Amino acid sequence: MRRLPTISETKFAPYTQTSNDMNTLTLEIPRLSASDAGFNTELKRLLQREMLVVKEVVATVRAIVDDVRVRGDEAVIEYTNRFDKLDAKSAEDLLVSREQMQSALKALPASQLQALTHAADRIRRYHENQKPSSWQYEEADGSVYGQKISPLERVGIYVPGGKANYPSSVLMLAIPAQVAGVGQIIATVPTAYGGDGDLVFAAAALAGVEQLFTLGGAQAIAAMAYGTEAIAKVDKIVGPGNIYVTEAKKQVFGEVGIDMVAGPSELTIICDGKANPDWIAMDLFSQAEHDEQAQAILISPDSGFLSAVEASVQKLLPDMERKNIIQASLQDRGIFILTDDLKTATDVSNQIAPEHLELAVDDPAAIMANITNAGAIFMGRYSAEALGDYCAGPSHVLPTSGTARFFSALGVYDFQKRSSIINCSVEGAQKLAGTAAQLARCEHLPAHALSAEYRIKSKD
Repeated sequence: MRRLPTISETKFAPYTQTSNDMNTLTLEIPRLSASDAGFNTELKRLLQREMLVVKEVVATVRAIVDDVRVRGDEAVIEYTNRFDKLDAKSAEDLLVSREQMQSALKALPASQLQALTHAADRIRRYHENQKPSSWQYEEADGSVYGQKISPLERVGIYVPGGKANYPSSVLMLAIPAQVAGVGQIIATVPTAYGGDGDLVFAAAALAGVEQLFTLGGAQAIAAMAYGTEAIAKVDKIVGPGNIYVTEAKKQVFGEVGIDMVAGPSELTIICDGKANPDWIAMDLFSQAEHDEQAQAILISPDSGFLSAVEASVQKLLPDMERKNIIQASLQDRGIFILTDDLKTATDVSNQIAPEHLELAVDDPAAIMANITNAGAIFMGRYSAEALGDYCAGPSHVLPTSGTARFFSALGVYDFQKRSSIINCSVEGAQKLAGTAAQLARCEHLPAHALSAEYRIKSKD
């Protein structure tokens, strides 16, 4: 793997150790100091945050999206058979019915059913508290203003797959939509899985999914965006995926709504130096094992603690089942950052705007006041990010790549529309007409002005 050079190499040399594992793993994690003159430049380089635009990917996705829009199911089947090595004859071959989903749920071993149900209950309870209400207020002249909340009629959820099964993502995507009151939830997941893949189908049954298609990639996004003979057109598409899925969501935006543009998964941890180094190392592993592009960052004002965590990383890594992925992720994308104090640590974290942020400190509430950019905040030493991935309650679908500056965690509000209510009384219309007409004429829109003034002239 390519070594990412660091600043202040002599002052903060990376901890390097060769494990006694038979595969001989060697790991170097870049270390920065926030007090160095070149820190911001080096941090930006290591974050590699530029939205990935690969011309070949853009062109490939454009061809697939356009083809599905024109040829519908025929194109969907063609691309699915080609990319997923299937032999589907029609879209019906890709459909998992509600009966099949229910059968998968009933067939689960008791331990898996209990875990899935417990997670679903917690996710549902959390999102019930998110539900906004319609509201109105009345002015003295009898005019009424307000906002009406309405659920979307039909949404599509893209469940990621390929390298693993993610029943947790089904719950995190579909349950907020169900709580929001969405009329129909359609799901796609790449390729019909064997074995543990039934967990995805079971999760869909628990989460109120009406139709599930074993369909992935750009063709799945296009099918939901434009509709085909078998797959109904949706109003909004949510859920993360690979670069082709992400590019497809970008290309169909406007035809349908999307939740966000997702990139590789991220974790930033702020520590005061008092946490168990093994715990923190394992939290970094939990993020790094997603894939080689995942990013795990540790920030602390205690340089000795950073070294202790590095030692824990080297000690624990050889026993990890996905050690090669973890090694690649931490070596190419991991960062250890030394700061002068915890306030500076929060400033650096805000600059990173991470998807997940752990505050592993004595008083997390005190420093959370300084946090402005984070998808999800995990408070205290016992709130491992992994708990949020599965069963804490909030959706684990979160903004990445620094977009926590303007995107939020997926929630009930993503599946609802807000309509403004304007109900002018006679007196209210008279009061507003002059202001509206004046502003309209400033904008050279005389018909607007006259429309408002006619209410003054006509008392009926």
